[in-house]
Amino acid sequence: MAPSLPPASQLASSSLASKKVAIVGAGPGGLAAAMLLAHAGAKVTVYEKASQPGGRSAFMEIDGFRFDTGPTFFLYPEILREIFTRCGFDLDRMVKLTRLKHLYDLVFEDGPRLGLTTDPTRLEAEIAKISPEDSRQVRRFLKDNRGKFARFIAPLQRPFNSWRDLLKPDMLRALPVLSPFSSIDKDLSRYFKNPRTRLAFSFQSKYLGMSPYRCPSLFTILSFMEHEYGIYHPEGGTGSVMAAMTEAAESLGVTIRLNTAVETIVTKDGKAVGLKTSEGTQSADAVIVNGDFARTIQKLLPDTSRRKWSNEALASKKYSCSTFMMYLGLRGTMPGKGHHTIFLSSDYQSNFAEIEAGKILSPRASLYVQNACVTDPTLAPEGCTALYVLMPVGNLREGGYQWDEAATQEARQIVFNRLRDAGFGEIEDRIMVEKTVTPLDWQEEYDVHRGAVFNLAHSLDQMLHLRPHNRYEDVGSVYLAGGGTHPGSGLPVIFEGARISADLVIRDLAKMPASIAEMPTPGLTLMPECSRG
Repeated sequence: MAPSLPPASQLASSSLASKKVAIVGAGPGGLAAAMLLAHAGAKVTVYEKASQPGGRSAFMEIDGFRFDTGPTFFLYPEILREIFTRCGFDLDRMVKLTRLKHLYDLVFEDGPRLGLTTDPTRLEAEIAKISPEDSRQVRRFLKDNRGKFARFIAPLQRPFNSWRDLLKPDMLRALPVLSPFSSIDKDLSRYFKNPRTRLAFSFQSKYLGMSPYRCPSLFTILSFMEHEYGIYHPEGGTGSVMAAMTEAAESLGVTIRLNTAVETIVTKDGKAVGLKTSEGTQSADAVIVNGDFARTIQKLLPDTSRRKWSNEALASKKYSCSTFMMYLGLRGTMPGKGHHTIFLSSDYQSNFAEIEAGKILSPRASLYVQNACVTDPTLAPEGCTALYVLMPVGNLREGGYQWDEAATQEARQIVFNRLRDAGFGEIEDRIMVEKTVTPLDWQEEYDVHRGAVFNLAHSLDQMLHLRPHNRYEDVGSVYLAGGGTHPGSGLPVIFEGARISADLVIRDLAKMPASIAEMPTPGLTLMPECSRG
């Protein structure tokens, strides 16, 4: 992919030398934006509430076991490579990325078990275990989605500020292959008759926190990208990539202030002019918000200054599902289990309907399990296993499931039951380290609105120009980076969104005369404490 706005990257560094940019949150979007802006010459400061950078892409280390907190692999790392290259670094020299030959074990509760790879011939053979007829359509699916992906690259590389952006040539070229009013499952029915085959090419909609029966058909490209480009494990986990981004940013002159919560964006005459933290007020020519959008923007800016994205408007939006997480340090290894296992309920459609309703925990839940030690034994003490288990659950909402201690124990027992059903056996007596994260934890500890870890849902009415804009609409000199803005969730897309936002800042600041940032004066808008990035 080429940079989203090439002219911005060609601006002379001297034109931004006096400009100060403040970034709220050191998540992947914030770190990528910091690198790009510092490379362009701006003075960049990143404020992070937590004690380490990375946001939900950081890691946790407990008694020698190392776990990814959120994302567990890299899909299409080329975007991040390009960001590193543009800033003068080589990603592959800073992080060891291993392309997995075996993508994942796909286990259907009612059979069969598939071992999926990027080899089309082997993929056909595995799909034939479900349906020989469907296996003969695999290459047609890959070919058609190769064209869909190629056509939709350009629209994902630029901002969408209004409906008029839908009429630009790149979008008009993409529209014929998008089937905008079709779901993933419906689109896949053009290739595959067996519902389990369609699930094998659609469970990736969970990366967006959505059901394949509702997720727009555009996102069949997620499965295609896995099979076409592979998936990558960074040695040491996703947190090692965040560490490399931090190192690159700091070497470019970025200041990263950890353990520093931002309380409010300081505004004057409808524009951001700085931030207020526990350390005082810092001036800025531009502010990039890299936090969970719905949660963070309500804390950073008063409702009266948010005409389009008011509290009422945010309450009316659709949000992704949440997750119940278990991070387990186990005695002994699991050499017979793949790096990734997807365990799909025999009643997947009803299971996801229960998740969307958010009122109960389904005893027939599906699971995602990462057993990364089979690839990277550095993640656990010798002879041990770091197991990451994700169970999709409903997000927090009025009248929804109440996450108290009893609920946590209920969810925990469901996970162990389902691990046993998935073929992992009895593992409770092997546990050396255990940590759980509930939707309530996601909201209160990680500042994720309603615990919806995949942000605003990627429904047709919340995509492109209908998603929060990279150049924030309600307050001047504020920009957004992260899964809650255009283009959306998932690490490759977040990196692309950060590149779009950084290029907008570069272009906008290059037009400014001298720095207009001012220290606050009476009358500036202030707001109480902010979330983390």
